[in-house]
Amino acid sequence: MTTGSFTTHSAEDTFELAYKIGEDITASTVFLLEGDLGAGKTVFAKGIAAGLDIDPAEVNSPTFTLVNVHEGRMRLYHLDLYRLEGELEEVYALGLDEMLSEDNAVVLIEWAERLGTFQIPNATRVQIVDAGEDDRRIVMT
Repeated sequence: MTTGSFTTHSAEDTFELAYKIGEDITASTVFLLEGDLGAGKTVFAKGIAAGLDIDPAEVNSPTFTLVNVHEGRMRLYHLDLYRLEGELEEVYALGLDEMLSEDNAVVLIEWAERLGTFQIPNATRVQIVDAGEDDRRIVMT
């Protein structure tokens, strides 16, 4: 998986970076997206989806349903934990364990910092920071 620090200069750049990452995914992968409101988490999610042959127009922040499932060359579970309080029971109620154990699936979690003490080994943490104007600093570890 790609790791490192990247700077994008527009939403389109952020989308393209994520698209290229999505194209390279060949095995189950978990992304933990962190960043303030408006940082570009959903734009990044749309790029990953497009790289998985999923129409990015169908990918929206699942704020009220918490989980959206999209089918492409791999299944994409797109979660938005913004409304969670970080209670472990809430995370388990989403069925996250089942999603994480599924073969050939990508799990993308917006507001991952709200997982609380729930640990996901081998996940790629993606921190998106507003760097002024349309610039974004994206750090993947």
